[in-house]
Amino acid sequence: MSLDLPQPIIDYVAAENGNDSDAMARCFADNAVVQDEGRTIEGLSAIKEWKAETKKKYQHTVQPLSFAQKDDKIIVTTQVAGNFPGSPIVLQFVFGLTADKITKLEIQ
Repeated sequence: MSLDLPQPIIDYVAAENGNDSDAMARCFADNAVVQDEGRTIEGLSAIKEWKAETKKKYQHTVQPLSFAQKDDKIIVTTQVAGNFPGSPIVLQFVFGLTADKITKLEIQ
């Protein structure tokens, strides 16, 4: 299924599945914030470090299934498969965008 996602999210998924930390960093604004696994990660440098850690730990891929827009958020329902119990699982990625960058990402 092909979804008509905003370009920053398309780029994020491609970088996530391609294991490309430089491409991943280009998806985020310098002052972006990520919330994942009970942690808050702030700033581009910390986000790059978080992404490298999670990729090494879980060796995961992300497949968008559907999305919806609610107020200023884009909620993407995804199937995440990797090296963790219960794989694959369905998670929601809640994005905040400004222009062509991700400013906020909450993984639920």
